[in-house]
Parts: sequence; C-alpha cells; structure tokens
Amino acid sequence: MTTVSVVIPNWNGRKWLPGCLTALADQHLAPTEIVLVDNGSTDGSVDYLRREHPGVEVVALASNTGFAHAANRGIEAATGDLLALINTDVVLAEDWLARMVRTLDEHPTAAAAACKMLSLEDPEAIYDAGDILRRDGACEQRGRFERDDGRYDEAGEVFGACAGAAVYRREAIRAVGGFDERYFAYLEDVDLALRLRLAGWSCRYEPAAAYHAGEGSSGQLPGGHDRLVVRNTVLLVAKAFPARWLPHVLYRQGAWAYHAWLRGRLLEHLRGLAAAVPELPSALRERGRLRRSARISIDAVVPPRPIRGARAGGHPSRIAATWAAPGPPTPTPEPGAPPARGQG
Repeated sequence: MTTVSVVIPNWNGRKWLPGCLTALADQHLAPTEIVLVDNGSTDGSVDYLRREHPGVEVVALASNTGFAHAANRGIEAATGDLLALINTDVVLAEDWLARMVRTLDEHPTAAAAACKMLSLEDPEAIYDAGDILRRDGACEQRGRFERDDGRYDEAGEVFGACAGAAVYRREAIRAVGGFDERYFAYLEDVDLALRLRLAGWSCRYEPAAAYHAGEGSSGQLPGGHDRLVVRNTVLLVAKAFPARWLPHVLYRQGAWAYHAWLRGRLLEHLRGLAAAVPELPSALRERGRLRRSARISIDAVVPPRPIRGARAGGHPSRIAATWAAPGPPTPTPEPGAPPARGQG
C-alpha cells in the first residue's frame, strides 16, 4: 500500500494554517503523516500548531533558511513513499490527494504530479497548470492569469510541477539530491524538475484543484522576490544550459532588464544578477556531472519553442497590462519574469 507524507514549509504563515490543515483533514485519502518545517517564524505558528494540531510533526528551525532547505528537512523527516509538498497558503479540494496519488500509481515512470492551482481570492483565475521551461531560461506557468474555462481540464504530461502544491516520489527526489539549497526560494522546483527529467523521469499533470493565495511570504523578503528570481534564473542556466542557447538567454535577460527599468526596479534587477556571480563557479562545476549522469538529453527535455508571442507558452508581463490601458497603441507584450512562488 502506498504511503503518503505531507510536507509543509512554513515561514510566518500562522494566518494560513487553519485553512491549510482543515483542508488536509477533509481529504478523501488521509495522509500517513503531516510534517511541518517552520523556518524560524515569529508569528506564533509553532505555538499554534502544538496547541491546536498536536498530531502534526513540527521540525522547528532557528531562522529562515529558505524554502529549499526547509523542504529538504521535511523530506528527510518524512517516511512516506510519496511526498505531497504544500505551501501554507494553499487550500486543497477534498479529492486532491486521492487524485494526485492515483496519477502517480498509474504512471510509474513519473516522478512528480502537478495540479491545477487556482487563486484563493478568485477561484476562476488560474495560478499554475504545470510548468514550461524555455531555452531562453524563462520558466512559465501554464494558464497564469487565464480564466478556468476548461482548457486545462485534461490530464497529461508537463515539464514540471510548482512545488506550492505537488506530489513527488520520495525515491526520485532523493536520487537526484533533493532541492538545491543555493536557490533559497524561487525556481528551486524548476531546477528539481529539470534534474528529474534529465534522469529519465516524467511529470504528470492532474487537474485536481488547489487554491493558492499567492506570494504569501514574498512581501516579507527584503526587496521582494524579484532579486531571487533573477539570481536563480542565472544559476539554472549556468548549471544546465548548453552554450549554444546563450543568444536566447541574453535576449531574455535584456528584455527583463528593460521591463525592470520601466517598472523602476532596474537596480533591484542588477542586484539579482550581481548576487548570482559568487555562485557561478559551483554551478558551472555541476554542468559536467549533470551531462554525464543524464539519461535524456537536455535538447529533448527542453524542446525548441518560440521565446515570445502567443506560442511561447507563457503569460504577458504585468507591465504589458499597463500598456493595454486606454491611450497610445499597445505594443507586442514581452513575456515577463516568472511569478512569485513563496514558502507560504
């Protein structure tokens, strides 16, 4: 019988915990255990859990070590064959866990299952329906900002899963080394998805609903999430992308810098690029190891696709929405940086 552990990284997510844990208690398939890793919260999260939810195993860390580190500590503490990784600001539909587990049971070559993440505030708005990675380094969330009109109701294969609400095979995560803790937060799930795919695993999409508040903790980070997204995109590219894709990457980086300038955040963008520099030597050293251990080529894992326009697979940037307002003619929107994914 398949056992399922739920792992919840938490950082000052006390206000979200009642909704998250109530939804877990209402699941048609009960998890074997719930492990919550607290990243040094100062909002009473741990006291609340020990008082109101003594059945939840709490791993209390002294300070905020980031989503990736907290997730890895939860994976180490968990005992289940499958691991459901859930943000604190997520409320699951009652059939979510049962459907996600069934998907992995039916597809033994899949290491992960992605779901249909919807906005908690506006349940008809899609947050994520599986991830897409492009050769310009942009990871886009399928369906982001679109309405839930049935276009994403069909199960199938996707590149990867947003770790805000996903189920993984424990053996697969451990085999590829878990989440890369250098990322701290943001795009660590993209990096994991890429390594799993290179190792020969696939990712399934199951349209089970998870309602996500979105950016539940990113506002507490100094400078917000933008700097980490910029930094971590560079690390991802340095670790795995072939040199022949560099023109695509440079084009995207230039476009993102231009959008940052339009938003008055160019300095923050440049700080993100600068923060990547100290990590580049170790990231570059991993390129050879990844290539030697890969069972599938990166060309197959990240197939060619347009890097702009409707067929790019992403969403328009937020600055494009301001261009669409009444006034001067609207230029062609440029795909924006990946949206925030926090630790709840």
